[in-house]
Amino acid sequence: MRAFESIHFAAPTAPGARLIVTGAVHGNETCGTVAIRRVLDDIEQGRLLITAGAVTFVPIANPLAYERHQRQGDRNLNRKLAPTDEPREFEDHIANWLCPLLASHDMLLDLHSFHTAGEPFVMVGPENNSGTLEPFAHAELEEALAVRLGVRRIVDGWLETYAVGVKRRIEQRAPSDRHGIDEDADYGVGTTEYMRRVGGWGFTLECGQHDDPRAPEVAYRAILNTLAHLRLIDAPPPAPAPAVEALHLFEVIDKVHDDDRFSREWASFDPVRAGELIGTRHDGAPLRAASDVRIVFPNPSGQAGQEWFYLARNSERFES
Repeated sequence: MRAFESIHFAAPTAPGARLIVTGAVHGNETCGTVAIRRVLDDIEQGRLLITAGAVTFVPIANPLAYERHQRQGDRNLNRKLAPTDEPREFEDHIANWLCPLLASHDMLLDLHSFHTAGEPFVMVGPENNSGTLEPFAHAELEEALAVRLGVRRIVDGWLETYAVGVKRRIEQRAPSDRHGIDEDADYGVGTTEYMRRVGGWGFTLECGQHDDPRAPEVAYRAILNTLAHLRLIDAPPPAPAPAVEALHLFEVIDKVHDDDRFSREWASFDPVRAGELIGTRHDGAPLRAASDVRIVFPNPSGQAGQEWFYLARNSERFES
């Protein structure tokens, strides 16, 4: 098994932002690893110079999952991410190494891919707030870079929506069945959520379908755009996307039985019309959209009791 690896570059004299770029948080999502290695080769060959600040690259955040070419090793690293004094699973050991590394930086670019077909998109954090779930004070920084990563679709609402799903899950289960990790709102905390909790900011960039040959190029371009926007390299600042599609996650639907089935093969962000059939429960009960929405992260192979799909609606957050 590979050792934990990070590669750090710091400009010798010019201060600046501290960026960390991660790949393969999920072992079967390798576009970030490919892109990071390409950037490292650019630096080693002198085609790219870090002229200010510092940047750390983690090509393979989860080496066990990566070696197995599967989403996780013992568990999902991108759920309930936090250091622990009692590591039990391999991902706990990763967290004890990775979390302090994240906390020593200002900004995170976490590179992912998804299992169904679809267009790349970036997940951003909440607007500035002083709430208890995800307090945040750097929304302006995220918004300014989100439109310059090289993708046009921007999605928010992840942790809030996940917490609503947890609340419903608890309400629907008998007290004797309330013991799963999926009943903890913090189970929705991954790399970017942890980064925000320790005072930083950042993105989950979903670069495309796992095996799409264009996904590593999306990841590579996003790294270069981030370096340029943060002024860590001597390059023109990237221009914002000419047309942004902003969406807000607001609903998560669980799979309750292994025989729950979708009405058709859905891809993330497919439009669903009001009244349209999304899927059918094992007992024949239909699931229909209450309004015009988009389906997000549909998982036909999901396990009973876990997230089956999310719903999103249009957002005015990024309108100029």
